[in-house]
Amino acid sequence: MNAAAPPSPYVRIGGDSVIGAIVGRFYDLVESDPAYADLRALHAADLSAVRHGLTRFLVGWLGGPRDWFERGPCIMSLHRAFPITPALADQWATAMTCAIAGEEELDPALGDAMAEALGHMARGMINFGLRNDAAA
Repeated sequence: MNAAAPPSPYVRIGGDSVIGAIVGRFYDLVESDPAYADLRALHAADLSAVRHGLTRFLVGWLGGPRDWFERGPCIMSLHRAFPITPALADQWATAMTCAIAGEEELDPALGDAMAEALGHMARGMINFGLRNDAAA
């Protein structure tokens, strides 16, 4: 007897439209809230491309269509050129946690798990501002 595979987080979260809404809230926060000024300063004036890119990344990361992953470099490689400090990673993680929390229809446990995993990913990109940098 084979049990059907459980639905992916992509399906459970509500698909592209919910992910797009989360990304929209995330970048709206980054653009408007002074708490994220350092994060905003790393981006181009027009956030359209990164809004689209983050949406497609999250769609694939959550188990939906993987078009973003088929296009080239990994997420870590794309961010390697930017000086990502612990404070900057925390800004990103906090803004994303707020954006996810703003999705009222989302299962809180799934939202919390998503925010935690993305926070770990953001902190895994830290490449500047660590003790080792001063010695190098």
